[in-house]
Amino acid sequence: MKQINAPAGTQAVLRALRLLKRFTPQEPNLSLGELSSALELTKTTTHRLLAALESEGLVARDAMRNTYRLGPTVIALGSQALLTSDLRAATRPTLEALAFESRETTTLEVLVGDQILVFDGVAGLHRVAASLDIGTRWPAHATSTGKCFLAHATNSTRDQLLRPPLTRFTDNTLHLDGLHDSLDSVKKLGYAVAREELELGYVAVAAEFRGPMGDVEGALSIGGPVSRFTPEKVSSLGERLRAAADELTTRRQES
Repeated sequence: MKQINAPAGTQAVLRALRLLKRFTPQEPNLSLGELSSALELTKTTTHRLLAALESEGLVARDAMRNTYRLGPTVIALGSQALLTSDLRAATRPTLEALAFESRETTTLEVLVGDQILVFDGVAGLHRVAASLDIGTRWPAHATSTGKCFLAHATNSTRDQLLRPPLTRFTDNTLHLDGLHDSLDSVKKLGYAVAREELELGYVAVAAEFRGPMGDVEGALSIGGPVSRFTPEKVSSLGERLRAAADELTTRRQES
């Protein structure tokens, strides 16, 4: 996760992109005031950026509620990126194999900023299975895939991603001290587990793989209901994911 400095003269572009990233599944509609406050910009500057984004269909304004949301152009761009992604093509057979073997929902997830993005996935075969919400983003600290990225991040990057306060989604969401212990476990085991830390009743197991440059490129995850994810099953899935991720790393670095 190498830090890339933005070129000079791109401040307006960066601000516009940060506005777009501020919208999440938890907060899909935001007011001008909320956006300006979140980005620490004046309302005048924020309004000007939103007007430019709206003109290109990247955001849409709800005149009745006086809020903004992501526009149709973002959906089109996201679909195009997904369909043409080299990463998606490279990992799709692995996701399908893992879903067939485990009968559980499998996902490919990547780190975008300080959040985990569900980039692709295959739905489970059980009648009661984890939902497949491609495009959903979650804070890294509450997910198994996020723990994979955090465990192998530099200290400075980890500190940046774990700036308090960390949102607690359930009583099982780890505090900072517990999270650091959990990340040590990820390194030892080779896989990460999030047991009801994001949502009650939901468990996920994940393992990271590396890209051509040796950096953590993504993480494979298998998730489902806590009733089926016994400690024995979690351990078995973790080992299977570790093997699949190692194989994927080899392929990515040889390509």
